[in-house]
Amino acid sequence: MGKIIIIDYGMGNLRSVQKACEFIGLSAEISDDIQAVEKADALILPGVGAFGDAMTHLNKKGLTPVIKDFVKTGKPFLGICLGMQLIFDRSFEHGTHEGLGLVGGDVVEFKLDGLKVPHMGWNNLYARQNPLFEKSDDQYVYFVHSFYADGVSDDDVIATATYGHPFVAAVRHENVFGLQFHPEKSGDVGLNMLRNFGKLI
Repeated sequence: MGKIIIIDYGMGNLRSVQKACEFIGLSAEISDDIQAVEKADALILPGVGAFGDAMTHLNKKGLTPVIKDFVKTGKPFLGICLGMQLIFDRSFEHGTHEGLGLVGGDVVEFKLDGLKVPHMGWNNLYARQNPLFEKSDDQYVYFVHSFYADGVSDDDVIATATYGHPFVAAVRHENVFGLQFHPEKSGDVGLNMLRNFGKLI
């Protein structure tokens, strides 16, 4: 069985992602060790918090170039919630911050009249066929976020959801996947997505 490394950069619900992986039989280790990341068969980048802080932590730990080099190997990479936002070019959360640049696009704030931000709760996912999703509709998943990806190529969008307006809920660019929602909190639907990610190893 391939080894998944859940990248520990000091921000995020790492243990809950690890527990979800272990529950479905995936071998997942939490680590910030550069050699462990380099030798992984797949990477998961979770995250909760502010984009700028997250990039600062990744840079201080020397993980930014390691992640970029890993992606070039063609091995599977998955960003979850803030981890998905970090894969884009830049974010406008509390200023302008450069991201990992793995997928083209910006991260912008919800500006909604009459709706609470952050967007928090269960929403229907409108998904295209891809390796992570087995069905194209009627998949309810759990979101907690105030920002979303904008300017993403339609070719890279594999799922959308609606909160005030349609927004990008999941992306895929070659071996890089991103989920704006929390699969580890989305019941059997989310667990199945993680299981399918494991099959890519």
